[in-house]
Amino acid sequence: MNRRLHVAALISLALAACAGAAATSHPWTPEATADGWSPAGGSTRQVGLGWPGGARLAKGVRYAGGVQLIAAPASTLHGLSDLKLTGDGGFVAVSDTGDLVRGRLELDADGKLAGLHDLRVRRLTLTDGEPIAEKRMGDAEGLALTEDGEVLVSFEREHRIWSYGPLDALRARPQVQPHPAADFPLNEGMEGLAAAPGGWRVGGEGGGVWDCSTQGCRVVTRPSPPADSWRLTGMDRDPGGDGWFAVQRSWRPPFDVRARVRRMAADGTLGPVLIELKLPGLTDNFEGVAAEARGENVRLYILSDDNANPAQKTLLLAFDVE
Repeated sequence: MNRRLHVAALISLALAACAGAAATSHPWTPEATADGWSPAGGSTRQVGLGWPGGARLAKGVRYAGGVQLIAAPASTLHGLSDLKLTGDGGFVAVSDTGDLVRGRLELDADGKLAGLHDLRVRRLTLTDGEPIAEKRMGDAEGLALTEDGEVLVSFEREHRIWSYGPLDALRARPQVQPHPAADFPLNEGMEGLAAAPGGWRVGGEGGGVWDCSTQGCRVVTRPSPPADSWRLTGMDRDPGGDGWFAVQRSWRPPFDVRARVRRMAADGTLGPVLIELKLPGLTDNFEGVAAEARGENVRLYILSDDNANPAQKTLLLAFDVE
């Protein structure tokens, strides 16, 4: 979801101040790959959670490192709106301009996130096999890897869910999949998308949760006008239980941007706040979340969408949850 804040200069200064000390810049030098993927260049810098009073972590939650992705203005490594983990140290992300991005996580000796490498990009296609060329068709907001290994992408503006097949053998012609029969606003659609037993779970930015399969979708919670400024922007299944993790964003003019992570139960209800990020600490437009089991704990990664706006940042932060 594009949120171009009208006090861009002020936010830029505030977020830069709270980004935390950087480690060494780590340039990407990926090798060329086949199967339609192209190398993508940029750099990363390590970030902390910023000034005290910003981040609030619940008991049993620990910060496990983070990086800022830095890319040229014309790079395709902007506007990343969701990500999922591939189970082999890698990840896949989707952008709201219609690209898939793959890469690998770099962890330090303590297992903390320290960088990214082997970045590759691939343009999403239409059902006729042609690359997406228009913003209204390429505004991808949600990403899921199903139990069968299918790559699902949810789009807004032209609200739909398409399956692109297995990540290592993507289809040139995506298959149309069932999506909720809801009257989504033009720019507030299916932001949350995650694997679910027998299919996938969908969350609307303005409310509503649905469980879907190839047979159709059923309502879990009905859309209703939000009672506050918080909006759902991403989901992933909890590898340690029956629920999901949900990331929410709050944007209140002129420059109050917050993010938080909560558990979501099978019936769609949300639990206590596990992570909250706000000024004067590190914060931005967080829209993506991915979870993986690490021993008896869960490692969460949350991703911010910079909207290709120089006043915002692409951040990938890691947290360990008992």
